[in-house]
Amino acid sequence: MELDIAALDEAAATDSFSGTVAVHVDGAAVFSRCYGMAHRAHGIPNTIDTRFGLASGSKMFTALAIMRLVEEGTLTLDRPVREILGTDLPLIDDAVTVEHLLAHTSGIGDYLDEEGDWEPDEFFLTVPVHTLTTAEAFLPMLDGFPQTFPPGERFAYCNGGYVVLGIVLERLTGEAYPDLVDRLVLRPAGLGHTGFPRSDELPGDAATGYLFESGDRTNTLYLPVRGNGDGGAILSAGEIHAFWNAFFDDAIVTAATRELMIEPRTFVEEEDLRFGLGVWLHKANSATILEGYDSGVSVQSAHLPETRTTVSVLGNTSEGAWPVIGVIAAAVSAIDG
Repeated sequence: MELDIAALDEAAATDSFSGTVAVHVDGAAVFSRCYGMAHRAHGIPNTIDTRFGLASGSKMFTALAIMRLVEEGTLTLDRPVREILGTDLPLIDDAVTVEHLLAHTSGIGDYLDEEGDWEPDEFFLTVPVHTLTTAEAFLPMLDGFPQTFPPGERFAYCNGGYVVLGIVLERLTGEAYPDLVDRLVLRPAGLGHTGFPRSDELPGDAATGYLFESGDRTNTLYLPVRGNGDGGAILSAGEIHAFWNAFFDDAIVTAATRELMIEPRTFVEEEDLRFGLGVWLHKANSATILEGYDSGVSVQSAHLPETRTTVSVLGNTSEGAWPVIGVIAAAVSAIDG
């Protein structure tokens, strides 16, 4: 894969990109470019080792934890989630299954309107952010949203569906979501520096998320204090590459489960991508993709399994990464299937 470095730098300048661009092949970083500050007030620059928020990119961790329980026989994909929810969230259709939630075909109402026109500083959670430390704690925020279409009818990206999956994980195992994902996904993948720290206790090598490309307003009051089923892990470019390799080396789930997850189920026209179970897929070649956007976070990572190549754009502002992601996406699309 060839990157147009001049185009990359030009795109980075377009919206004052703050973050890291990295290309890893097999076990080594073959290219990196770092821009902006991990902590503006203290003048700490972003580096190749800086850890960034992954936002919705970590939905795949939720999917993998679910698939681990399926492999263990604790859960089946066709199990109705009503059996696990009981009387909670009564507006979720009784026919919604675990598989519907994984594939974004459940049709349940979402607490975060993906189709709405909102600015990073305009969306506030409806419960105090410091209370959101487990998936179960999200229940009051998920309640009251009517079903939007019958389960299985079509694709509709749903953050709330992945929080419900987090609740499923917690109720079946008795463990808090972040601890469970660490045990079932992160440790088997060898990701010792990836996890779900509290936003008010970030480690020193983690980038602060900024709402805008200029100014010092952080995302601390706009996101759950701890990431959960629909996103919020932090990791470095090197660890996201290690994650992809572990996934394709069958260190997390079996080869059969991996193939099930990367089997294209839906073409999502507005994203120009396909979707499997918990993972985005390039529309034409074999690249698997994680993508995330939230207040103070904009990221994308694409992996080409044949050459064990990962190209990642990890940004610590809400919008600044997208011009850079466009350059990277063009380079990935230039690779034949």
